[in-house]
Amino acid sequence: MKFTAEHEELRRTVKAFVDNEINPNAETWEKEGIFPAHELFSKLGKLGLLGIAKPEAWGGMGLDYSYQMVFAEELGLSRAGGVALAIGVQTDMATPALARFATDDLKEEFLAPAIRGEQVACIAVSEPGAGSDVAGLKTWARKDGDDYVINGTKMWITNATQADYICLLANTSDDKVHKNKSLIIVPTNTPGITFSDKLNKLGMRSSDTAQIFFDDVRVPQRYRIGAEGMGFMMQMLQFQEERLFGASMAIKGLEMCINDTIEYCRERRTFGQPLIDNQYIHFRLAEMQTEVESLRALVYQATETYINGKDVTQLASMAKLKAGRLCREIPDGCLQFWGGMGYMFESQINRAYRDMRLTAIGGGADEIMLGIISKLMGTLPGKKKG
Repeated sequence: MKFTAEHEELRRTVKAFVDNEINPNAETWEKEGIFPAHELFSKLGKLGLLGIAKPEAWGGMGLDYSYQMVFAEELGLSRAGGVALAIGVQTDMATPALARFATDDLKEEFLAPAIRGEQVACIAVSEPGAGSDVAGLKTWARKDGDDYVINGTKMWITNATQADYICLLANTSDDKVHKNKSLIIVPTNTPGITFSDKLNKLGMRSSDTAQIFFDDVRVPQRYRIGAEGMGFMMQMLQFQEERLFGASMAIKGLEMCINDTIEYCRERRTFGQPLIDNQYIHFRLAEMQTEVESLRALVYQATETYINGKDVTQLASMAKLKAGRLCREIPDGCLQFWGGMGYMFESQINRAYRDMRLTAIGGGADEIMLGIISKLMGTLPGKKKG
């Protein structure tokens, strides 16, 4: 990756936003279990940060994904991981297919206000019985005249209680499971939509996550993104950006774990010397930083491949897998060096340990990434018939 002056200016802008608008409020939002999405997204929209890689015709900057990667990397400095996650849902999970495949009318109605930060979006794919197994979802959207009538439920939906609309993946025919799904925009004020209470999560406490129920929810068929039955394919494409975004966001978050731990180990003294002087500790931190640099190189290579129009499935899956593994290993290893202080809920390393654990689950679990990589390597066994 060769970064331009424009990349670096964007980096400074995002870092300043995190420092001034997110981190000073992190403690409050963590305790409240929610942050003011419309207020924060409006500020992001005014800076153009919700449409970096989106078309200029709808208010975006029209830049390539390397700029979006820089945005994600700096968001990783957020002390409230749930806020960074919620922003990523808006930019890289709920709107890529809308920007790429929707009609101009749909883009005008839903994409443009999302880029301006006037509307909050969420992506609804996972269900209680279908998380990483996207093909197994049960929510249906059946045709009735010019409308779809939707019944089912979606689970673990970030931004759910504050969203203005849902990008919903649902079955729309009896065809094969990879050909019977469509992406549909569903405004959250549509009759028949209800929400659970906010889910009580291990981490990402500052983002509102809920289950969504659809009971005879009626929306016009014109709210479908692209052709009917192409939803699975579109969602797989959205996953590529989601996985690149998640891996990019992990880089600075992991470095923050390491740097916080270095600072703590310099101040904490045991047996007459600073903790950092123990060879095991400073050697282990050196190994951790080396692993983060490996992740950064992989993310940059994947991004460069993506912006050059090549198939990035394998590299994006590898980056997501590597990020997921490091987001388990590094916060855990760092927390150990904090001792009893690291076990306290209020410590920064404790929050990072809880927040970053999601990386190995959301957007396709590590095991799904391994399956994708194995398939592309030609080593995944075929399914046995009968």
